[in-house]
Amino acid sequence: MSEALLPAPREVDLGTETVEPGEPRVTVGASGLPSDGYAITITVDGIVVEAADAAGEFYARATLTQLARANGGRVPVGTVRDWPDLAERGVMLDVSRDKVPTTDTLHAIVDRLAEWKVNHLELYAEHTFAYPGHEVVWRDASPFTPAEIEALDAYCAARHVTLVPNQNCLGHMNRWLLHEPYRALAMDPEGYLMMGMRRPPSTIEPTDPASLELVRGLLGELLGHFSDRRYLHVGLDEPWEMPHERFDDYLAWVAALRALPEVDGRELLVWGDILAPHPDRLGELPAGVTVCEWGYDAGHPWASRLGAFADAGIPRWVAPGTSAWLTVLGRTTNMRADIAEAVDAGLAFDAGGLLNTDWGDNGHLQYLPVSDPGLAYGAAMSWCAATNRELDLGAALSAQCYDDPTGELGAVVVELGDVYRRLTPQVWNVASLVLPLYFPQLDLGRGPLQGAHAEEYDAVDSDLDALGARLGRARSGRADAALLTEELRNAMALVRVLTADARARLDAGGALASVGAPARTDLADALRPVITEHERLWLARNRPGGLRESRAWLEHLLGCYESGVTDRGWSGPQ
Repeated sequence: MSEALLPAPREVDLGTETVEPGEPRVTVGASGLPSDGYAITITVDGIVVEAADAAGEFYARATLTQLARANGGRVPVGTVRDWPDLAERGVMLDVSRDKVPTTDTLHAIVDRLAEWKVNHLELYAEHTFAYPGHEVVWRDASPFTPAEIEALDAYCAARHVTLVPNQNCLGHMNRWLLHEPYRALAMDPEGYLMMGMRRPPSTIEPTDPASLELVRGLLGELLGHFSDRRYLHVGLDEPWEMPHERFDDYLAWVAALRALPEVDGRELLVWGDILAPHPDRLGELPAGVTVCEWGYDAGHPWASRLGAFADAGIPRWVAPGTSAWLTVLGRTTNMRADIAEAVDAGLAFDAGGLLNTDWGDNGHLQYLPVSDPGLAYGAAMSWCAATNRELDLGAALSAQCYDDPTGELGAVVVELGDVYRRLTPQVWNVASLVLPLYFPQLDLGRGPLQGAHAEEYDAVDSDLDALGARLGRARSGRADAALLTEELRNAMALVRVLTADARARLDAGGALASVGAPARTDLADALRPVITEHERLWLARNRPGGLRESRAWLEHLLGCYESGVTDRGWSGPQ
């Protein structure tokens, strides 16, 4: 019975006899239960809920809802006793590269996350909040208005989810530095090189007083629209233009942000990537800063890094990811390992929480259901690692996310996320299967795609054939069931273009420029309807801002097919 629950509870003793659920008798403030904990007793005479607090009651009711959903509207006689491993069980949704979800989409996400006992939500922001006076930055992005944030904050609070303000305040400022007068704040106006490709400037100069003035103004405007005052995430990751030798400037910037009166009373959340390589300097970090150590691939050194933060007395969280971005279909096996390893290290080193990230790099081309396995597994493992480590994720998603009695939809989504494993070459933080989509200048069989064989792409197509047939047998009861299927089918269609592309390149020696015009015409003809459908599907869940940038990745590939020419310096739309 518990295998269909999400998360699987800590202690379950349920029989085969079922009863009508009815309204439970609830006691809030029950002793002997940790925060957010609850105990449910179901008998033929009724249901009794004991809850540690109001959140515990909410989670008990969520568990009863899931039990009824899995049992035809009835609930089994027995007991459930449950509480979380981690106090903060969070999700960060990327709403800056490039999807800004509609209100309806966000409400649906919040409803699911709250039922899965997630209690912390961040909308990762670079330029998608409508700051007064900064219209040039956000006017084409369909940003969130202050009123929309306040309404979402209230919606979250009613479901025991804290909406936490988020504004990157050092790197990832390229959307600002594109424009005057912000360009003058760039650490390096020439930008930076990454893998031989020139990228536009993305980091503000922390020693320039005007940078602090800008950030202070942004935070002063942003924070008043959030009801909870415990946290503020300021990012500070990946300041690509800042050399390691400027670590003193980095620490000074953290201290300057910490000292701002606008953030007084809030714990600053910062990323750990710049701090972790300097374990001997961690003691210089000011009080009131929690480090979120992030890592997105199995084998990340969670234990050593969290251990260093613990030794320095620095509060710490773990931040794995859904492994959905830069994949089109997901990376399920990697996701499970990454999240499990992060939680294990977090529990070993007394982490205060987990922040599960769902990024949108390079056009946010993955559709929402591709992120569902990672969101669900992160919620489950942060609640109770012992009972959810081997969770049947497909069955749980079918029952508690897709309302699919056949069990097929959840299983298909999970298994699509392992198609990437058919290829010999595997690349950090991306599915090598789709690398030529983002960088058509890459040669098959060389560099990061060395070792790829045509037979492996044939195996991918066989997998897609089988999973497509199973998708046709799914019977989701969700209102957006047709949209779910259409999203998955368009994602599969895009990957089929890429497998055909790969075989054509391998036959021609590896480079797209060597592929003959007839084969490239076939590829272009297959890609065009995918692009058209992508636009329709995007607008079904998201605002129009960012769609042009997302399409640009696909349209660039289309242009390469049409011309036979690839740009060795291509790194995305500017």
